[in-house]
Amino acid sequence: MAFGWIDEQAELRRRAGLVRTLRPRAADTPVLDLASNDYLGLTRHPEVTEGAAAAARTWGGGSTGSRLVTGTTELHAELEDGLAAFCGFEAALVLSSGYAANLAAVTALAPHGSRIVSDAGNHASLIDGCRLARGATQVAAHRDPDAVRKALQGHDGPAVAVSDTVFSVDGDAAPLAELAAVCREHGAGLVLDDAHGLGVLGAGGRGAPYAAGLAGADDVVVTVTLSKSLGSQGGAVLGPARVIRHLVNTARTFIFDTGLAPAAAGAALAALRLLRREPGRAARAGAVARELHERLTAAGLEAVRPDAAVVSVRAPSPEQAVRWAADCRAAGLAVGCFRPPSVPDGVSRLRLTARADLSGAEIERAVRMIGETRP
Repeated sequence: MAFGWIDEQAELRRRAGLVRTLRPRAADTPVLDLASNDYLGLTRHPEVTEGAAAAARTWGGGSTGSRLVTGTTELHAELEDGLAAFCGFEAALVLSSGYAANLAAVTALAPHGSRIVSDAGNHASLIDGCRLARGATQVAAHRDPDAVRKALQGHDGPAVAVSDTVFSVDGDAAPLAELAAVCREHGAGLVLDDAHGLGVLGAGGRGAPYAAGLAGADDVVVTVTLSKSLGSQGGAVLGPARVIRHLVNTARTFIFDTGLAPAAAGAALAALRLLRREPGRAARAGAVARELHERLTAAGLEAVRPDAAVVSVRAPSPEQAVRWAADCRAAGLAVGCFRPPSVPDGVSRLRLTARADLSGAEIERAVRMIGETRP
């Protein structure tokens, strides 16, 4: 029977406790949200929603085509200029998602004969970019510049190291300055996914590369998402203008994909303006993460110290992680649940998002509910 193997796979997932389901949410809910990536609390900010609405009224519901045909509006160009200036890079290119941005950057910058060195803890989008690229990928130990150095040694062609700046599972940060130094020893480029750094790290939320002194470097390319701190949707690649021009001409997820909807571009641009005006939001997100960690560990839970705004709490098993997250939701708290195969080390976790708009009472309530529902 066609696709009969799907039933066998479904049964294996069920036995392993790895079945994933969709849960549509209502527009208004009393559940305290520590599961989303809305780090700065901007998704429902009036200026952001009005930015989306105004863009839709002006440009329509969709971009009408790929960026190279009809999908580039003046709004897209304004957003690209704003992102590049804010993060300290020469140019930017907006795509339909952060996932598409990572595929574009990695595949376009790793031609046949090149070597890609990928951190073992990288996000799936970077991993898929490595799989699709024509270069040969070597996986390096997590957050280990010496492992990157060894992987680059002896290679006599184009090379690029690829890493998250803040890893999405535990919220730990990559040693960016050390990675850049290693790459420069070997003439390699550095591609950094700053999805969890933009809006949280760096002066006023300008990102982890900015904080590490790498913004604007001619050998560094950064990808960002518009769907986390900027409360919208979409992604972008930031870097030297010649690299961005290269992506426009070679990156398949840019060339053949429909351009980002104007409403998303308008929302992201409004959020970027707001972040410029209120830089304290970035520091607040970090402070909330640290307070969550302190309170969780004081309650006897095994929480990983955050380097940005992601706080993870270890769970005994995949099944117990799923039950723990479900019990939290039943108690009025939404948390993320990470388990194999999404986690490279095989350790299941609850994943909490520290939002800048959380109050002290909400933090206390969240910690109490997590403690009361622990397996």
